[in-house]
Amino acid sequence: MNQTLVMEFSFVRWTESQVLSRLHAAFFSLLYIVAMGENSIIIFLTVLDRHLHTPMYFFLRHLSFLDLCLISATVPRSILNSVTFTNSISFLGCAVQLFLVVLMAGSEIGILTAMSYDRYVAICRPLHYEAVMSKGASVLLMAVSWLNGGALGILYSTGTFSLKFCGSNQIHQFFCDVPALLKLTCSEQHVTIHVGVAIGVCYAFSCLVCILVSYMRIFSTVLKVPTRQKQSKAFSTSLPHLIVVSMFLLTGAVAYLKPASDKPSLPDLLVSIFYSVAPPALNPVIYCLRNKDIKAALGKVLGIDRNRRKL
Repeated sequence: MNQTLVMEFSFVRWTESQVLSRLHAAFFSLLYIVAMGENSIIIFLTVLDRHLHTPMYFFLRHLSFLDLCLISATVPRSILNSVTFTNSISFLGCAVQLFLVVLMAGSEIGILTAMSYDRYVAICRPLHYEAVMSKGASVLLMAVSWLNGGALGILYSTGTFSLKFCGSNQIHQFFCDVPALLKLTCSEQHVTIHVGVAIGVCYAFSCLVCILVSYMRIFSTVLKVPTRQKQSKAFSTSLPHLIVVSMFLLTGAVAYLKPASDKPSLPDLLVSIFYSVAPPALNPVIYCLRNKDIKAALGKVLGIDRNRRKL
């Protein structure tokens, strides 16, 4: 009863050196600029070029938008804190940040699952692709992904901030996240948040099962193709997606299922970076580095047309 309730939080400084703090800000600023530029280009190209108005690029466009929102919910605040050498965040600001991170992460898992199903239909059932992956079906899958992410965001944020926080307000993280916040609560009962975490784990696991089943069937079908050229093309469109899914789900599982440490450590920082910062910066590279359609659309926008040059 004598403990003071926490009305604002403070992120633990990973270093007391102003030089290292500035380097941290510079590194995060570079990642943020790269991620913003890459994902903005994908959104712009998939909207502008009519040849990219297909279900695959429809999902890719929304994935890029989610990546923009996910990295914008955490990195700018961390950069500002490093530059100004301040670490405080209001109670409401922390709740909003947690909601946005879970919303975007939950929605991204749903979209990655929808993309795996799209690849399965395109490779295993090509004759039925247009009928199965119609515009209405694509919009429905997208809406379900957003609704699931929103439900998880509400559940996690209300469950976490319905608890009482007293005593220390030091968050061992560079953004407001559930595992770090649970270390600060003085509430003995965590039933709501435990139920929320269980639901989130079941949701992620079910998505992972759907993705694995889709790719088992994809690889089984691809290996039956007689020509190596078609095999390589199918693998080139499937393997990048599998890499993105594995990286995102693995780092997210480590971040949420690993017990939070009492002291800030470099491994915790690296896990959180790979979970919230790395995917938005790496996803465009993984998906579009060898994508001829994206390169062709970018060439049109930049005016790089060999045929016109010859004429």
